[in-house]
Amino acid sequence: MDTTLQINVSLGVKERIRAYIELLKLRLSFLVAFSSAFGYTLGATNFSWATLGLLFLGGLLVSGASVTINQILEKEYDALMKRTQKRPLPTNRISIKEAVVFTILIGVVGLTILAIATNWLTVSLSLLSLVLYGFVYTPLKRVGPIAVFVGAIPGALPPLLGWVAATGRIDLPAVVIFGLQFIWQFPHFWAIAWVADEDYKKAGFKLLPAGGRRDLNTAFQIMIYTLVLVPLGVLPAQFGITGIYSAFVVTLCGALFFSQTFFLMKQCLSGESSANKAARSIMFGSFLYLPIVQIAFLLDKL
Repeated sequence: MDTTLQINVSLGVKERIRAYIELLKLRLSFLVAFSSAFGYTLGATNFSWATLGLLFLGGLLVSGASVTINQILEKEYDALMKRTQKRPLPTNRISIKEAVVFTILIGVVGLTILAIATNWLTVSLSLLSLVLYGFVYTPLKRVGPIAVFVGAIPGALPPLLGWVAATGRIDLPAVVIFGLQFIWQFPHFWAIAWVADEDYKKAGFKLLPAGGRRDLNTAFQIMIYTLVLVPLGVLPAQFGITGIYSAFVVTLCGALFFSQTFFLMKQCLSGESSANKAARSIMFGSFLYLPIVQIAFLLDKL
């Protein structure tokens, strides 16, 4: 193993703060918090900027706690992968003990903020999300693709949490916005796993379906789940959550996202390098799809 990963690095204050911020995975945690704010805005009849702000902050901290737990449990595996070996824990910029204290602190603060600003159902679901992601999904990544199904649950909970924060209940519209993000997780996860397959194998992660192979069968499963997004995208308009304009935008986005999967299937027949480029395209397509859809819903609601 690279000896640089074994050195206990002495950091200045700025570098240590930067390392803790890295632990939070701010881009991912921000998207989780944004999804919660999205769900709140869709569900709110008595909109409150204060509640929205506290929901966003609480969600950001709870998400940060979840991903930090993930990094604590996977420190030795992160050290094996090129894409993760420079994270704060593998490089010993932060110790495991410090990371545990940090996780408990931000997790408790985040849940407390949610308890003050929302309701106990929101807090309970947030805690469930943290436990599923940190303590169930994380170890299952080395077991098999069942991890993707489990990981899709906390991944899809943020918009439902926002809705529950606004309404205090889980109803059919809440299930609809949960379902859309839940199904989106599968092509998103599998495209990432396809692109990062070599790195994932070093850590023993088994996330790809169809026997864990980058082949036509896996591409077909990605296509099926992406196809399901198309009719799911119009359900919010059908149930009166949003209007017809967002339904048009979401359908168009779903169709474009779906079309990328045909290219992947075609490239699977041409060669691995071509298929890898197609999978990377789907991965970036998944990054674009969700925020565009959520913004379209929000604009239509407003």
